[in-house]
Amino acid sequence: MNSKYRDLLNPESTDFCMLDYDCAYLPKQKTRMYYRYIQDASTQFVSSVIQRGWRRFGNYFFYPICQGCNECKSLRIDTKSFEPSRSQKKAIKRNRDTKILIQSPTLSIEHIELYNKYHSWKAKKDNWQHHNINEKEYYENFVKGAHNFGYEVLYFRDKKLIGVDLIDIVEDGISSIYFFYDPDFAQLSLGTYSLIYQIQLARELKKRWIYLGYWVDGCKAFAYKTKFKPQELLDGFPNIQDIPEWKSFNPPSSNG
Repeated sequence: MNSKYRDLLNPESTDFCMLDYDCAYLPKQKTRMYYRYIQDASTQFVSSVIQRGWRRFGNYFFYPICQGCNECKSLRIDTKSFEPSRSQKKAIKRNRDTKILIQSPTLSIEHIELYNKYHSWKAKKDNWQHHNINEKEYYENFVKGAHNFGYEVLYFRDKKLIGVDLIDIVEDGISSIYFFYDPDFAQLSLGTYSLIYQIQLARELKKRWIYLGYWVDGCKAFAYKTKFKPQELLDGFPNIQDIPEWKSFNPPSSNG
């Protein structure tokens, strides 16, 4: 194997997979994830696996290996050609008074309370499974493993924390890790606004892509992702030594 790829595979990693559990995206389906735990991942490694459809939480890198199912497709936004829609322009106007701070990921009581408030609301609104996260769990998932590529984008109104967006800045773009916000400010369309800010930041950094994670056709939770065009789609999870074949993707048009 070429030494370049041997280094990327990182011999100091621990590989494992979870037992099958209920899929959160498709009813009556089971899912299984392949994991690679890497304590000191490099930006080069992160960039390479994100380009191939992997995701990151903390020191854990993962992608689905569900038996008999290939519905999870990876999406990315072309920031070079993106133009906001009418509804996205409205989201920008609604957030004229929203303040933004970008920094290395941190942990505070405000983070924990906001995370739990958001997920409790989603459990009632959209029937999400929910348990309150504690400080250790939050640190392991969203602070640890950020190194020199992971950041949090904080959103404030009147000095109140109302949104937290976790991202990785990789060689050719930004990988969206996770976003949560205060449901009392739902009228601001913070989910939409956070992605628009990511696109703006990527352009400032001369990065081409926003990696959105997975999209499953027909899954309501992912419907918002197709509203940011143009996009490319990756089918499958190629090996690290193989070139990923992203293809132009034109999802059905939606209002806005």
